[in-house]
Amino acid sequence: MTHPLARLVLAALLAAAGFLLPVLLGGSTLVYDTLVAIAIFAAMSYGLDVILSDLGEISLVHTAFFATGAYAAAILTVTYGFGAWTALAGAVLAALALALVLGAITLRTREFAFSLVTYAAAVVCMNVASNWDFLGGSDGIVGIPPLDLSVGPVELTAGRSPEFWPFAYALLLVTLYVVHRFRRSRLGQAALMVHMNPRLATMCGLDGNRIRLQVFLLSAVISAAAGWLYAFQRAYVGTDLFDTYFLVLMLTGVILAGRRILLGPLLGTALLLFQKSFASLGAYGDKLVLGVVLVAVLCLCPRGLASLWPRRRSAPAATGTATGEIGAASTRHA
Repeated sequence: MTHPLARLVLAALLAAAGFLLPVLLGGSTLVYDTLVAIAIFAAMSYGLDVILSDLGEISLVHTAFFATGAYAAAILTVTYGFGAWTALAGAVLAALALALVLGAITLRTREFAFSLVTYAAAVVCMNVASNWDFLGGSDGIVGIPPLDLSVGPVELTAGRSPEFWPFAYALLLVTLYVVHRFRRSRLGQAALMVHMNPRLATMCGLDGNRIRLQVFLLSAVISAAAGWLYAFQRAYVGTDLFDTYFLVLMLTGVILAGRRILLGPLLGTALLLFQKSFASLGAYGDKLVLGVVLVAVLCLCPRGLASLWPRRRSAPAATGTATGEIGAASTRHA
């Protein structure tokens, strides 16, 4: 068996085992609720992950992309009576439109200024949603119908968490595949070079602003798709989607395990939500735990828990080599 084929078989076996995880954990409603939430919020976090890990910027606007996907699903299904597939297309288009506008404003800034501008953009989006009747105002939009992705005679519907699990798991697998392919693509390598050595990227003929915008658009679509499914799972959307909790959950999920680790945001989100479901300290206590974990990781282990492993400790020494390899590859492409 060839090496690529062996990896493909291993990935398929792991995917199958992951799908059976709710049954292995007892199959209770709480287990299904927790795993569906992990899949959706992990997919949401991967949108931020490609910005933070691959562009080196801390975006605080991704709650707006998550909310955009949810609001698009709610408006298209409740107000206009469209189906879930149309709502998904609408969520993607709405996120792309918002990302184009915000990208034109925010991507000219860097680092601290970028974070401030993206946070201001998220606040503006929240206030628009709170005061615009078309978006339900402060009451939000209720009555989102059950998820129905049926194609012809194939019935694909979901109303309860056990029925939602295959769809949430499929979304997670698609997200993992997209992020994996992105990081192996020319765009992913160019984004990493723009992050690690912008001067070398310019010398190689790479347009940093265009690359940053393309990655920004991809990240918006990923988070919006998670918001789309979350709207059907909750059957309601409101301004609470802009809550700081979702932002801190995304940030902590991305950095907890470590950056540029494919399963990192999934593992980080899983740890946080398992605590909330099975060792809850109450609503305020769980938020406190989330904040404490974020501060502790940033202060004590800024490169994530994976840096505690011996193989990961040697990663900084290889940074220069990796930069040189990316530069050589980009020079060949130029």
